Amino acid sequence: MKSRVAITGLGSLSALGNDVSAHLEGLRAGTVGIGETRGVDVSSMKTKISAEVRGFVPEEHFEPRQLGLIDRTSQFAVVVARQALADAGPVLEGVARHRVGAIFAASVGFHAVDDSYRKLYAEGAARPHPFTVPRAMPSGQVSHVTMDLGIHGPAFSIASACSSAAHSIGTAFHMVRSGMLDVAVSGGAESQLTYGMLKSWEALRVLSPDGCRPFSKDRAGLVIGEGAGAVVLENMDRALARGATIHAELVGFGMSADGMDITAPDMASAAASMRFALEDAGLAPEAIDYVSAHGTATVLNDKTEAGALRLVFGDHLARLPVSSSKSQYGHTMNASGALDCVTTVLALREGFLPPTMGFREADPDCDLDCVPNGARVAAIEHAISSSFAFGGLNAVLALKRFGG
Repeated sequence: MKSRVAITGLGSLSALGNDVSAHLEGLRAGTVGIGETRGVDVSSMKTKISAEVRGFVPEEHFEPRQLGLIDRTSQFAVVVARQALADAGPVLEGVARHRVGAIFAASVGFHAVDDSYRKLYAEGAARPHPFTVPRAMPSGQVSHVTMDLGIHGPAFSIASACSSAAHSIGTAFHMVRSGMLDVAVSGGAESQLTYGMLKSWEALRVLSPDGCRPFSKDRAGLVIGEGAGAVVLENMDRALARGATIHAELVGFGMSADGMDITAPDMASAAASMRFALEDAGLAPEAIDYVSAHGTATVLNDKTEAGALRLVFGDHLARLPVSSSKSQYGHTMNASGALDCVTTVLALREGFLPPTMGFREADPDCDLDCVPNGARVAAIEHAISSSFAFGGLNAVLALKRFGG
């Protein structure tokens, strides 16, 4: 028998702010957190904008002895996990220590790598920082989360590029729903705002020089962001019994692989992942009231996603709002599925449609109601949050407003 799964805790760090309330305020206000990059010298780059987390002071969250061991990405992960657990209240009381899990996106500690390589190759240092390996390892963020929160159950990282956090949350959902876990903390963090990674993305020629405009005909590419999101997932019966505040219900999860190209997305496979999420949730396409799109603002990706939505929703798409919050907080890569999930939960809970900012001109290839340039009040009962990644690895979460 499958259990229902409640979302009882939320945490976020993004270019909109350093906690969930700031993130919510920014979404509603249509705030665009994209601006001139300050944390990296971009004077030699064509692209000088990004979506940075502002005002994050590591020393306010970690002791000096910890900072030598923990990369910026893992710092973000720990902070949002703390936020989510605090939001969930006494969720761990009375739970056997091995029935609490942590599943997070895998992400290289890019700041540790960039710093070490600069010292070795540019400055001629004899050796890198002695903790470069543990700071850079892709499982670093989930390891630090378990140590910080005292989690002793199943814990691991999932690597699927920009779908990593969505895969992590979906996997945690299945583990709670099946009864393997009573509680799971899940999400993802990412900070690729280093000189080496920005130059690497620039070499791909997918970065926008002047903003993120998903689904707009004049879209010019993605904007790199940094940030993190986390959710606490809990057995619904247990959450109700302890009187927890339930933000939303996670009801389905779908996955697919394109099996075709390392960078170009496949429309049919993206559609399949959405269908699988709906089937897992027991929902007809017509039941969906909102889609939190992957919406990267590259020409091919937006066109492909719009086509996939037409395959899944047919005539219902004409009445279905589809927006991309990357227009506000950038593309946070391996963390994006977690931040988009948090955004979708807030939309369900608060009754509004997050906007697609920067929209200028309708594109016949992206004929969508993308909630252009301003949030909209709406009663949303069911929603999906989509993540599509390089390598054709797709993950879609289906969510329901609690109490509906």
